[in-house]
Formats: sequence, structure tokens, C-alpha cells
Amino acid sequence: MARLAQTAGLTDIQREILSTVRDFVDKEILPVATELEHRDEYPQAIVDGLKELGLFGLMIPEEYGGLGESLLTYALCVEEIARGWMSVSGIINTHFIVAYMLKQHGTQEQKDHFLPRMAAGDIRGAFSMSEPALGSDVSAITSKAVKDGDEYVLNGQKMWLTNGGTSSLVAVLVRSDEGHPEGTAPHKSMTTFLVEKEPGFGEVRPGLTIPGKIDKMGYKGVDTTELIMDGLRIPADRVLGGETGRGFYQMMDGVEVGRVNVAARGCGVAQRAFELGVSYAQQRHTFGKPIAQHQAIQFKLAEMATKVEAAHAMMVNAARKKDSGERNDLEAGMAKYLASEYCKEVVEDAFRIHGGYGFSKEYEIERLYREAPMLLIGEGTAEIQKMIIGRRLLEEYRFQG
Repeated sequence: MARLAQTAGLTDIQREILSTVRDFVDKEILPVATELEHRDEYPQAIVDGLKELGLFGLMIPEEYGGLGESLLTYALCVEEIARGWMSVSGIINTHFIVAYMLKQHGTQEQKDHFLPRMAAGDIRGAFSMSEPALGSDVSAITSKAVKDGDEYVLNGQKMWLTNGGTSSLVAVLVRSDEGHPEGTAPHKSMTTFLVEKEPGFGEVRPGLTIPGKIDKMGYKGVDTTELIMDGLRIPADRVLGGETGRGFYQMMDGVEVGRVNVAARGCGVAQRAFELGVSYAQQRHTFGKPIAQHQAIQFKLAEMATKVEAAHAMMVNAARKKDSGERNDLEAGMAKYLASEYCKEVVEDAFRIHGGYGFSKEYEIERLYREAPMLLIGEGTAEIQKMIIGRRLLEEYRFQG
């Protein structure tokens, strides 16, 4: 893989960080990933190693104890981690989104209180936007916050929390009608609350329950949960940014960088699938020669490698655009859409190259085959990405008649 998915223009520090992460993946993640995944076991030793490397604070500013690195550096690290085991990159991603939202939108008190402990990995973040009947329609949120003196009382059910059990801080998006008269656009009456809780399952603080892990086809190891609020009381100073009605914009900003992360995950999984496919094709013999010498397999390898390169380039472009301070929803949407679709195709081609053995749990490609579909829906489905891309294109290419 020395020649695929290279990134030009990196600094010496970025190259050193990536080299360290790559070594960690090769030594600490790849040898145990499939075994842990089959047991659906939380990778505590791996998470402790990432904490020691400082990756939980990779993008948190140095003034708060982080490394102060760019979105590009973070995305390239995620690509490496997902190459080892995509679930581990999910543990990092939700934490990163909450830290990013705090850095961009939090009050000074909120930043001072949370970011140093998040940088150290002592506080782990999760964010909660979806609900059981919500899907992609964020405006249909029914969970609600009602003002009661110096507190808000939250009620409702949230769904699909990555790190729901292991996290100690959850950014929760709910409807808050206070100060927003009837008829206000739904997205202008939403607020993000910073909810602190104990890690674990059951009632993790009065009024807040994490029922247990959702059993999934893939993306195992990491805990995906529901979150139930029943009279959950939150102080007013835990409204993100200190102002109600800004939650939708804050969450969308977080999801935008999250889409770059999902694109990076797709790139990492696709890279690993290519590695497995090209290696197996040189070991497996049919009709007197390695199957890699058959033209049909060479065509597959050529297509797989091209898709890996294309997805990586678009992911890097989206990250650099965001780092420059420019709007990047078009580039992030394109990168997420292409990388997740190409990931699925590259994994399937590697699966086909393995033949019957790809169906066996003894082979790593079986795990990747179950993991890739999550990327098609995480941080917005392909259809949502196409809507974002189409609307932005019409803005950029408005007909002047």
C-alpha cells in the first residue's frame, strides 16, 4: 500500500503523527480487531492506547491541553484507524464532534470546564440528534425542553447514540419553544444541551436512562444505544453557547465535519479491503497460476485501487477546505457520498476475489463486508448527500436569464 492514498504537502509534524498512528494500528489493532469484533467486545486496551497517544485531544486547541491539529490531520488519522478497525474510529469520532462543537460554539465557561478533560480523554463525548421515528427529517424532533426556573426539564427518546454507554458527556438536540413563538420554523426552535452523566447502562443520572446496547450486523465493539429522558433536569448554563434556538445550526456544523470523518472511515476500510484482495490474489492459484495473473482479477484490482485513490483525494480536499475557513458542505457531501459508495464496492470486490473463503469468519474480509454498509447511512444517507450537493450546485450555477 506504499503508493496508494498518499497526501502531498504534509508538514513534518503531520507525517510524524500519521507514522505513529499507523504503527499503532499495525501492532495494536489489526492483530486483535476481528477477534474482538466477533465477541462484540469494547476495545478498552486500544482506547487506552489512543488516550496515551493524545488522539482524544488531536483537534482541541493547545490552550486547553490538546494538540491543536487541523481537520486534515484528524481525518488522515481516522483513515489509518478505520483501516485497522472501523469501530475504533467511531469511538473517536463522536468525541471529536462534541469537542468541535464546544470549541466553535461553547461559552468560555463551557470550554474551560470541558475541553481540558476531553483533551486528556478523561471525559468522553457522544452526541444525540436522531429519534426512533425521525430518520433524516431533523425538523421532526419531538424531544422537548421546558424552562423551570434556572433549569430546563427534558423529556423524550433519542436513538442511535454511538458511545451512549461509555461516554460521560452527551450533546443532546431537543425542541425548546421558550422564546420562540408558535409558527417559528422548526430549525429555529431547537437547542443543544450538554448533559453530563455516569458511564454505563441503566439510570445513569436522575431522569436519564441508557437502556443497553443495540445488537447490530456490524460496527460492533463500540456501544450504540438509545437515550431516554424522563424529567431530566439540566442547569441553564449547560445550554451550548448559552442561547436557546441555536441547536440546529450547532449540530449541522458538527455533522459537516463528521461527514469528512465518515469519508475518511470509508477510505480506510477500502484501503484495507484492497490490501486483503491484492494479497489473496497473489496467493490463491487456479488453472496453474496465481489468480492475480488472470485478466479478470487484474481488472478488479485496477478498479479497486482507482476508487481508493479517488475517494482519498476528495476526502483530503473537503478537509482542507474546512481548514481554510471556507464553507465546505458541498465538498464534504461529495466526499462522504463517494467514499462510502466506493468503500462498499471495493469491499465487495475484495470479497469476490476471496471466493468462498470470503464467507468464512476466519477471513478478515467477512468483517469488513458487514462493516461497510454502516457508512452508507452514517452522518446522512446517500440521498441526503445528493440533496445537499444538488442544492449547493444550483446556488453556485444559478441561471442568469
